[in-house]
Order: sequence, then structure tokens, then C-alpha cells
Amino acid sequence: MKLSILDQVPISKGMTSTEALANSVKIAQLGDEMGYERMWLAEHHNTTSLASSAPEITAAYLAAKTDRIRLGTGGIMMMHYSPLKIAEVFKTLAALAPNRIDFGAGRAPGGDGPAMTALASGRRPEMTEQYDKLEIILNLMNEKSTGEPIYDQVVATPFKVTLPQAWLLGSSGQSARQAGAAGIGYSFAQFFNGQMSKAIFDAYRDSFQPSYFMEKPQIITTYAVSVAETTEEAEYNSMPMQIMRLNLMRGRLLPTITPQEANDYPLTEMDKSILDQNRPLMLIGTAKEVATQILEERQQYGFDEAMINCNLYSIEQRLTAYRLLGEEMLKK
Repeated sequence: MKLSILDQVPISKGMTSTEALANSVKIAQLGDEMGYERMWLAEHHNTTSLASSAPEITAAYLAAKTDRIRLGTGGIMMMHYSPLKIAEVFKTLAALAPNRIDFGAGRAPGGDGPAMTALASGRRPEMTEQYDKLEIILNLMNEKSTGEPIYDQVVATPFKVTLPQAWLLGSSGQSARQAGAAGIGYSFAQFFNGQMSKAIFDAYRDSFQPSYFMEKPQIITTYAVSVAETTEEAEYNSMPMQIMRLNLMRGRLLPTITPQEANDYPLTEMDKSILDQNRPLMLIGTAKEVATQILEERQQYGFDEAMINCNLYSIEQRLTAYRLLGEEMLKK
């Protein structure tokens, strides 16, 4: 099956943002070499623990540093930007790297209230009608009428280029149906809430209408993963990711701490209970163990592609995880 990468560009303790972005290059080049299908960059604002605030720019840079792997956004947060600007950015990317660019669209803010307000230049952030906005973006890309006078007077430049693949990120039946009706791919964030279901994917396929962007329905499921040579090492290495999620639930998005610090982290009984509840949101083990679970869930739920989010502490641990899983799932 196809295997892909989601990079949030984590900034570990003691690391600079420049180093974090350089790590993305290393991961993209490994994925390119090993046969990973695509690599997406997330969009996050007002944080010192993630360096991916402009995923479309990072994707362009990575496309120039690789030969084959698809690059894109997972996702570009539509609420912050003009439909025309989004369409023109991704048409430009697709013209520069034909058949290698993905437009992954998200409806979340990708940041807190102050970030939303600043991105809206002090105006009230646009929280509603995201599906209508997606439709306008797709029509502008495809040089079709939008039905909106302010957009039908303009052409999204560059004109008549090979367009990117288009995907909608989501975690519900509503987003699945909207992606299907738009004729684009559906990317399900299993690592976000762990509520993957066959019903959601069936809703997407049942509502799918072929389009320029996609002839057949395609579903990606994204997992948070820790893979190592042994199960024990994978468990040990996963603790920084687990502590980061615990802090995030408290409203604190902090840099990734070392595995030693994470395994020695002082936990209350409530903390331990939360970690137990969150444990199913991650796949932890050897490459064979993780691959087996992914393939079993693919059989159960019916998705087409697995995307891997691996925010381990060191770049060496991350590269090892992607390499081991790639060798297990892509080289056979």
C-alpha cells in the first residue's frame, strides 16, 4: 500500500527553528529515496514548538530538493486566506513541479485566538462557510465560473497549467461527504481523535463525484507513530510525543523534551489516566508490529493510504522510524 509523511516540523528542546526546517529536508529526501508517496507540511501559528507556519513555501523548497515524492500541505488553513491567493499559489507550485503537488485544505485555524486575529489583520476571523470557500478555490484553480461576481472577473494565474491533486482534511462524516461531493481526496486525522470508522469512509465514497482533481475516491489515514528496532525502544522513544500531547490538552504547546526527561516526567494519577486514554491515538512498536496494525485497520476500515506523523525527539530517531517502516511496507 502507499505510505506517506506528515511533517509538523517539530522543534525539540535545544533545537533552533532553522535546524527543524533542515530536518524536513532530510526526511523528504529519505522519503523520496525509499518510495514514500507524498510528504505534507502542516500549518501552525503562534507557537515556539513547531516551525511549520508557511507549508506552501516549505513544500516548494522541498520539491526543489527531491526528485519524485509528491509535496503539499496538510493543510493550508483556508479561513486565513483569499480563495484567489490560494488558487494562484498552488497553480504556481504545480507549474513549477508538475504532477508532484498536493493542495491539502484544512478548516481549522491552526492557532489560537491572537493568531487568528493577527492573520485577519485585526478583523473578525472568518470561521464559517469553509466548504463554500473550498468550492470557490477549486473552481478558480480549474478556471471555471464560481458563481461569485468578485471572483468571476479574475483569472487565477498562471493559466492553463497541470493542476495539483486536491484533498480535504477532516475527522467527521460531514467533512467526508463534502470531500466526496467536491470530487477530491479525503484525509482522515486518526492521530487527532482516534475515531476512524467505516461509516465515515463509506459516506465519502457514496457521495463522491468524479472531477478534474480526482477520477476515483481516495482516502488517506494519518497516524502518529513511534517505530524502533525493538518494542521497548519504541515505547521509550514515544514518551516525548505522549507528554507533548498531555501538555497540549492543558493548553501548553511546548518543545519536545528528551526521552529521558519524558520517561522521568512527574505524573499525577490523573496524568497517567489521560496517557492511558490517549495511548490508542499512537502506533508504537517495531516496524513489523506497526505495519501489521496499519494493514489490519486498512482491511477493517477501507482506506487507501497511510500517512505517518513521527514527532520523535531527535532527527536520528525520526529518520530511523521512517526508514524501518518504509523497509517493512514499501520494499516488499
